[in-house]
Formats: sequence, C-alpha cells, structure tokens
Amino acid sequence: MNEEKDFLGTEPIGKLLVKLAVPTVAAQIINMLYNIVDRIYIGHIPEVGAAALTGVGVCMPLIMIVSAFAAFVGYGGAPRASIAMGRGDHEAAERTLGNCFTMQIIVSVVLTAALLLWNRDFLMAFGASENTIDYGVAYMNIYAIGTIFVQLTLGMNAFITAQGFAKTGMLSVLIGAVANIILDPVFIFGFGMGVRGAALATVLSQALSCIWVLAFLFGKKTHLQIRRKYMPLKANVILPSLALGLSTFIMQASESVISICFNSSLLRYGGDIAVGAMTILTSVMQFAMLPLQGLGQGAQPIISYNYGAGNAGRVKAAFKLLLKSSLFYSTLLWLCVMLFPQVFAALFTSDAALLEYTQSALRIYMACLLLFGIQIACQMTFNALGNAKASIIVAVMRKFILLIPLIYICPQIYTADQAKAVYMAEPIADFLAVSFTAVLFIFQFRKALAHISGGNQKEENC
Repeated sequence: MNEEKDFLGTEPIGKLLVKLAVPTVAAQIINMLYNIVDRIYIGHIPEVGAAALTGVGVCMPLIMIVSAFAAFVGYGGAPRASIAMGRGDHEAAERTLGNCFTMQIIVSVVLTAALLLWNRDFLMAFGASENTIDYGVAYMNIYAIGTIFVQLTLGMNAFITAQGFAKTGMLSVLIGAVANIILDPVFIFGFGMGVRGAALATVLSQALSCIWVLAFLFGKKTHLQIRRKYMPLKANVILPSLALGLSTFIMQASESVISICFNSSLLRYGGDIAVGAMTILTSVMQFAMLPLQGLGQGAQPIISYNYGAGNAGRVKAAFKLLLKSSLFYSTLLWLCVMLFPQVFAALFTSDAALLEYTQSALRIYMACLLLFGIQIACQMTFNALGNAKASIIVAVMRKFILLIPLIYICPQIYTADQAKAVYMAEPIADFLAVSFTAVLFIFQFRKALAHISGGNQKEENC
C-alpha cells in the first residue's frame, strides 16, 4: 500500500497538483450544479418563476447546514487519514474512515427528523414571506428525505480524494449532476411538479452518487476500505477528526447563518426583490468558492502526506503552487463578474426588474472576490497540516466577528440606499478577513515547517 501511495511523495509537485486538483475542481463545479441547475429551471417557470426562485432561495441556509455537517465529519477525517497514510499507519487511517462513516449516518438521522418537523418555522425565520413560503416548504419536504445521501456522498467522497483517487471522486458527483440535469426538466415541466419536481430530481440524483461512493469504499480498488470492525465510535478517533473538521463546518454553517442575516435584513430594506437577488448572488459566489475549495482539496493529499512523511520542501512547494493557482482563478472570475454582471444574472431569471436589480448588486457584493484565492488557500492548508485551532480562528474571524455585525451596521451608516448597504458588508469583511488570515498563516506555516525540518527533510526539485 505504501508503494502505491508513494507517488504523493515523489512525483513533481506541478504535475501532481494538476493530476489531483483538476478532477477535484471539476467535481466541485459539477456538485455546484445540483442546486444551481434547480434555481435556473425554477427561475424560468412561467408566471411564478421569480416568486418560486425566492422561495427556494430561502431554503439555502438549510441546504448549507446539511452540507456543512457532511464537511464537519468528512473534511475533518480525510486529512487525518492522509497524514496517517504518510506515516505508514494504514490501520489508523481505516479506523478514521470507519468512525466517520458511522458518525455521518447518525448525523443524517437527526437532520432528517429536524428538517421534516420544523422546516416551515425555519424558513419563516430565515426571510420567507407569505408570497414565497409555500414554495420553500414544498421543496424542503422532499429534499429532507435525501439528507442521508448528501451526508454520505459529500463526506465519504473526501476520503476517496484523500487517497489520491481524484478522478473517482469527480465521477461521484458527475453521476449525480448529470442525472439532475436530465431529471429536473422532466419533473418540473414534464410532470408539472414545479419546485417539488426540482427537489425530487435532486434527491434521486444524490442517491445515485451515494451508491457509487459506497460501492467504491466497500470495494477492492480502494486503499482504505470501510470495515465493520472500525465502525464502532471511539472517542480518541472521532473527536480529533471532528475537531479538525470544525473549522470547515463553521465556515460552511456560518454561510447559513449569514444567509439568514442577509435575507432578513434585505427583506426589511428591499422586499422580495432584494431577497431574490441574494439568491442569485449566493449562486454566483458558489462559482467562486467551490472551485477554490476543489483546488485546496486537490492539494490537501499532497500537503498532508508529505507533512506526515516529514518532507518540508514538498509541503512548501505545494502551498506556493496552490496559492498561485487560487489567486489566478479568483482574479479571473472577479474580472468576469465586474465586466459582465448581466450574463450571470440572466442565467437565473428572465424577470426584467429582478435582472436589473441583480446586476448592480453583483458588482457591490463581489467587489473583493479577487482576494479570495488567498483566504481559501490558507484555510485549506491549515486543514491539510492538521492545524484545527488556526483554521477555526480564521473561519470565526471572517464570518462572526466581521461579516454578521457589518450586515447590520452598514445600513445604519449608508442610509441613502440601505439595501445596497447590506450588500456592501461582504466586500468590507472579505478585505479585513484576508488581511488577518495572511498574517496568521505566515507565522503558523513557518512554525509547521520548522517542526518537521528537524526530521528527514527531503529537498527535491519540484
């Protein structure tokens, strides 16, 4: 097994990052299509498209929470499994996998019950109005049933990627995304199910992805296999994984909290049209965030494995390449949004009023998008190094200390257009957060390299 995995410690960094990151980025983009395709089709339902889009958009905080719990377990356990493999401790890696599998099933049961019982109450608190609540409830009643598929697909797929099987990880979400694209118009328009059809298509598609992921991890092609003997939860196994995944959970769950704050404030200052625009802004932001996270996940096995192996030179080289790639992508997308906001807005709506409003909001909301390459590269590297504390600090700083207060402060300062002032909170928080993260990372990364440089450091030409 060590020989099979040794390519993470021997192949040139550039070639290795392309090999692992390209399929992972593709997987993230494909995964993004689940909800975005739903919104595109829903936004173009004749006569009720704008209201239906807003109603389903209010569901996003709940959907984000479901995904955040998957990341909580999977994105915490996967780096620890990679580090264990780098040390040559195969049993510890499989024990982590088995414990995370069990934990995700438990989380799925709890989330499903909560969503079925209280989704209407949640949605009303999250910014739904009497005009849009029925669309949101109709969507969530069906989506909740597929919670277990989301948990196991997203969480367990992280362990596939962590082993270096990036193409297999990509196929995991490709299967579901293609199915969703095909089933959406069939159920929404063909069977006349509207938003219920979009939710049903998503659930069935996620089920297909789940079957693929579990078939691989229970099969013979994987290096790490889900084994019954490692499924019983052990505190010394699952708790460190959850601790490491906590930063990613906070980062993703806070998106849910932030979405609630944005929606409630926008409903107050701008009405349904401002909330509808936020649905589109969130969708476009996913174009930025998920591919960046994909780059980070592609680099994670390289960084984690070589950190576990004591190879400081390759850890440093992998991070530098990750940072350059992330900055290039975030800057390119920022330019596209600033120059052509109407193109992005038109994907989701044909309503003239909503289209015009969204174009202006996009330029404000994503003004500092070009800096996000720094934020995500540092965040993902903290995780790859097993530095849970630093990862949590930067996640909390951006979301809770900066962004949430600014959502409520900005409209009180810029009173000429309070709805637009709400959108301004995002770029201000992004600039301050990236500055803080960069400074913290410089000190923490140097400390991590110094920790392993005392061992058998292998300086290679990368």
